[in-house]
Amino acid sequence: MSETNYTMLTDLIDDSAVELVMELMAIPGKSGDEGAVSSFIVEKLKSYGIQDSQISFDSAQKKSHIGGEVGNLIVKLPGKPRQPRRLMMAHIDTVPLCVGCQPVRKGNLIKSKDPTTALGGDDRAGAAVVLNSIRLIKEHDLPHPPLTLLFAVQEEIGLVGAKNVAIKKLGNPKACFNWDGGLANLAVIGATGDDHIDIEIEGIASHAGAHPEQGVSALAIAAKAINSLVDDGWHGLIEKGKQSGTSNFGVIKGGDATNVVMDKLNITAEARSHNPIFRAKILKAIEKAFKQSIKEITNVDGKKGKLTFSTRHKYESFKIDVKDPVVQTALSAMESVGLEPITKISNGGLDANWMNAHGLPTVTMGCGQNNIHTVKEELHIDQFLNACRIGLLIGTGTV
Repeated sequence: MSETNYTMLTDLIDDSAVELVMELMAIPGKSGDEGAVSSFIVEKLKSYGIQDSQISFDSAQKKSHIGGEVGNLIVKLPGKPRQPRRLMMAHIDTVPLCVGCQPVRKGNLIKSKDPTTALGGDDRAGAAVVLNSIRLIKEHDLPHPPLTLLFAVQEEIGLVGAKNVAIKKLGNPKACFNWDGGLANLAVIGATGDDHIDIEIEGIASHAGAHPEQGVSALAIAAKAINSLVDDGWHGLIEKGKQSGTSNFGVIKGGDATNVVMDKLNITAEARSHNPIFRAKILKAIEKAFKQSIKEITNVDGKKGKLTFSTRHKYESFKIDVKDPVVQTALSAMESVGLEPITKISNGGLDANWMNAHGLPTVTMGCGQNNIHTVKEELHIDQFLNACRIGLLIGTGTV
């Protein structure tokens, strides 16, 4: 297609896309509570002329550790014959901090009017890119390849929707495009893997004033273990030879009173690495440190505490070759709207982790969110509109 025709197509992107994303961000929908935003999207799709028979939900929420109101929303559209099917996707849940958001426009930015809430641009902006692309395709009767739209749930709590997506409902797409955080010219072509860790320490309670020597402090056991991990380089940023990863103890809960030696403590932690073998070594080092601490801390009678250590695989790492057709399509779309593309390997998880694990080559592109998961979150309108232009080029098969 000529540069003039590219311009004619992308000129269809206007302020209505901004209105759409503001509507989406105003709908409460933290992970597990996506029913209202799903209903909004379905009504929009129907208003564009998409038939009930083309819209479905899977049952991903039934496999979630938290349950949930709805599964992934999937739309399958026919297109030009003999063209490979493309998938366009974004997740529709937000972190709890976004509930109650009132998006307001201030120049080139959209922010939350309420200073105590985040905005929810992560990832309602991505959902708006996908939805706006289909709106324009239907309104202007634009030719397009066979398309699948995937509005994924429960991304923020471990990529649950993408992990449990009903693959057979997707129609065997050959190239998948995910919109999430970052600049519109950013293509994420790889990401780390992550394992969840649950640690339960059972100490021995005693009166902390009268007979502290009779107790075994669960907190002391944890502190000793974590301190040894810090000293040995297995905490935070971990670099061992040519291998690297991270670990973090994010949640610690225990104790009921200051005059009781803490007898129970629960820790939620994680280990990340792009190398699954090295990630397993991180897990082993953490478990070893806690087992050693259990052995070394006893009460006056020589009694010890107990340890329960369990892990849960959240998602595996991936990396797509920059020469892969799905990456080249994304980069070409960026160039077509006048942007200089950049690629990145992420140390965070994306729905693309599981999509690639399912055998579906998926590249992730930004759509203007900044300072996500904080009350300072903002959406850059120019970046978002560029993402919408890229989405329309990909959705129409123009690139």
